[in-house]
Amino acid sequence: MKHYIKLLRPRHWAKNLFLFVPLFFAGKFFELDKIGLLIGGFFAFSFLASSIYIINDYRDIEEDKKHPEKQFRPLASGAVNKTYSLILSVVLTLSGFTIAYLVDNSGKFLFISGIYYLMNLAYSFGLKNISIIDILILATGFVLRVKGGAVLAHVNTTEWFIIMTFLLALFMALAKRRDDIMLKINTGTEMRKSMKGYSLEFLNTLLGLFCAILIVSYVNFTVTPAANLKFGYRLFYTSLFVIAALMRYLQITFINNKAGSPTDVLYKDRFIQITLLLWAASFFVILYLRDLTFFKK
Repeated sequence: MKHYIKLLRPRHWAKNLFLFVPLFFAGKFFELDKIGLLIGGFFAFSFLASSIYIINDYRDIEEDKKHPEKQFRPLASGAVNKTYSLILSVVLTLSGFTIAYLVDNSGKFLFISGIYYLMNLAYSFGLKNISIIDILILATGFVLRVKGGAVLAHVNTTEWFIIMTFLLALFMALAKRRDDIMLKINTGTEMRKSMKGYSLEFLNTLLGLFCAILIVSYVNFTVTPAANLKFGYRLFYTSLFVIAALMRYLQITFINNKAGSPTDVLYKDRFIQITLLLWAASFFVILYLRDLTFFKK
């Protein structure tokens, strides 16, 4: 059973917490009816993602056997039956789409879930082998999570929010590709066909570029009239946490060469965890506590 659970990659379900982000920033995080819908949406996306993970692992069995870490995946190691894994993928797909319809019978969330599923299915069946397209698909997946969360919570998402989500996801995807390049340099084995379109210099340049764009975009957002109206003029102070987190991620990428999995970085790195917690706490104070007498003084 533990091998089948590992096959689902539940650790990666943390990415689907992006569905809750629009509700949080709308200042309505304590509306329990919407939280219930988002929990349903979380499992819908998680089941669909796990079904894709299974298909991806099934197609990559031979390549994964050559990888120093992926060789221990359930399918590559032979710990899970191939036929049973495909049956499980079908069950997860049907369950995911069923939940997606039940949490929003208007069909909007189901439509977004369908785009997410088909896009990632196309990724597994070949688009992941096309450089640049591969990371654009990964980044778009995070945007779809945010849009899906906004649909379920019945809140709006601004252009700034979508842009920064996309840029952040691109930044992390580039760091992941750089880790693949370093693995190729150290082992001499090319793990992805798309890596032929990348080089260490190219990825280093893009990482620096997107890091700068992210910081400038975020700082610009914090001083826009719309942001000041909603969050207050002190919002730009939160830039400190964003800059610190990005600097730490670059340190993990360039110094430690351990940015292969953004999820692992999130689970293991205390610096990243603390900066994200402080950043979220600052918004919590701004959105939910600033009307208290103590904060008006």
